[in-house]
Amino acid sequence: MENRILPNEVLLEEVGALLAEGREVTFTPKGNSMLPFIRGGRDSVTLKKLDTVEVGDIVLVRLPDSRYVLHRAFRLSGEKLEVMGDGNLSGTESCTLADVMGTAVKVNGRKPSRGRLWRWLKPVRRYLLGIYRRLI
Repeated sequence: MENRILPNEVLLEEVGALLAEGREVTFTPKGNSMLPFIRGGRDSVTLKKLDTVEVGDIVLVRLPDSRYVLHRAFRLSGEKLEVMGDGNLSGTESCTLADVMGTAVKVNGRKPSRGRLWRWLKPVRRYLLGIYRRLI
């Protein structure tokens, strides 16, 4: 299989179209916002459009400013959703459930965790990520 590197706008627009058709899509994300659980440029993520989103799900979202992020659902209130990367120390993005393009059903071929412990460790994430980055 041939690997191609595409700009996010092109790739994720096509990913969104395939997900809207009900297909599963596997791709290699860029960036480090989901460290240590998803390593940009190395890990593969399989997405599927699901009927519901729960706190802890890893979701691909098209934000109101037309940026795409693959982050974890952090807070859910009615139709409003806050997402935050596992590798982020602070700052969340806000969107609606309608902005969710797909949910990760596999990371490197395995079902992803909901990250409950990692979300609980948010106050000490800075130190854990610092150790991780120095070791890896």
